[in-house]
Amino acid sequence: MNLLRHLRNDLPASMVVFFVAVPLCLGIALASGAPLFSGLIAGIVGGIVVGAISGSSLGVSGPAAGLAVIVLLAIERLGAFPTFLLAVFLAGLIQLVMGLGRAGVLGYFFPSSVIKGMLAGIGVIIVLKQIPHAFGYDADPEGELQFVQPDGENTLSSIWSTLDHIQLGACIVAAVALGILILWDTVLVKKSNLFKIVPGPLVAVSFGIAFQALAPSLFPSLALSGDHLVQVPVPKTWGEVGNLITTPDWSQWSNPAVWTVAITIAVVASLETLLCVAATDKLDPDKHVTPTNRELVAQGSGNMVSGLIGGLPITQVIVRSSANIQSGGKTKTSAILHGVWLAVFVLMLPWLLNMIPLAVLASILFVVGYKLARPALFKQMWGLGMAQFLPFIVTILGIVFTDLLTGIGIGMALAIFVILRRNYLNSHFLHIEESDDADQRHHVRMKLSEEVTFLNKGAIIKELDAVPAGSKVTIDTTACVSIDQDILEVINEFKQNAPSRDIEVSVVPVWATTAAA
Repeated sequence: MNLLRHLRNDLPASMVVFFVAVPLCLGIALASGAPLFSGLIAGIVGGIVVGAISGSSLGVSGPAAGLAVIVLLAIERLGAFPTFLLAVFLAGLIQLVMGLGRAGVLGYFFPSSVIKGMLAGIGVIIVLKQIPHAFGYDADPEGELQFVQPDGENTLSSIWSTLDHIQLGACIVAAVALGILILWDTVLVKKSNLFKIVPGPLVAVSFGIAFQALAPSLFPSLALSGDHLVQVPVPKTWGEVGNLITTPDWSQWSNPAVWTVAITIAVVASLETLLCVAATDKLDPDKHVTPTNRELVAQGSGNMVSGLIGGLPITQVIVRSSANIQSGGKTKTSAILHGVWLAVFVLMLPWLLNMIPLAVLASILFVVGYKLARPALFKQMWGLGMAQFLPFIVTILGIVFTDLLTGIGIGMALAIFVILRRNYLNSHFLHIEESDDADQRHHVRMKLSEEVTFLNKGAIIKELDAVPAGSKVTIDTTACVSIDQDILEVINEFKQNAPSRDIEVSVVPVWATTAAA
């Protein structure tokens, strides 16, 4: 019942995530050199299976752009897609073991500056990648986020090439859809609750379908060809649906190459998931904390199921997760429902999905990308000083000009260098005293030491989560010479959520609270 309590928020959010997910699932499958249906299977499993097991309130899982190159090379190396599916199944099994072995703690060791840089970098790259689609140049598949594209272009040259391939119909559709989204988001939702119930992206997509249905008879020169529309495989009979499902080649279980691919997928998918979990929790307006070990178990279970029925590897993905958050999702019901919509529409109404212009989806993703990379975020990070701004901006540039994981790796390297410069290993970071006050409230005094960095974030979060309800907590920072921004944010978020647990919080000196805010 808890999952249905916010259904009026989760239902429209699930539809928005569904519309975003369809072209991404297909595009990532195309970029991976895999059957198109395998991307849709991964999206369905990511929504329903992973969504049901995960402890993340707002995270959405599915095929990931960051794995596209790995999948492409793995399929070529293993020689057959069924053999690759065995590697996906084994990767899921490895992730399941990692989760049970509490490897999720690694998720606490990503600095805030890099996480925010990842969000902004993905926002920038989404906008850049969607510009060609908005003008009708659809040579690069949706969901592909690398600088060097499968079509031989790169992100910037593709925008330049768009000038030679402009489709007037696509431009009109994108412009009107973007106008609908902006009007809906900035004006109409403030006028009536009706506009909060019906999501703007659903109206924009409906317009795109109506345009495509009417244009051939009313404006033949503006009608879009199939190359500019969503292209879901259309099975004519239920028997053909069965033919689209591929199973693993179990005879290859002893092949060392299969295990090498499985380990690679497990490690990279787990890393990408933990990064997305940290980013999603950062975007979450209610500041939920996702249990990372459970998330690895959920992802592992999802990859095992996906591998069994012919799907691509799955991770939690930030584009769909951020679309979920921006659309007002409240619980994991929205993620589960988006998987249900994928299954229903792909199996029963694929012809309707194939009437959606890619230009409409480009407009939706423009809004998602802008909200991830708002100018205010750049201004905020600049105001925090070079120690925060440099890893932030380097992560963005790395993502835009290489790929997601490489960009994050570059940002992490710089962030660690900055921390090493401050001699973060010089002292213990946390001392806890507990007692009972005269008013019989349990008193916890947490004294931070001279140097506290993002490397200490996991332990501090764990200690704060363990504070009993009804306690009084004093966070003493008087001995601190340097506190990382990540720790200040943890303190501030704990203060914001403390009243819901009947916890009284005081921070001494007061400057710590001010800095965190």
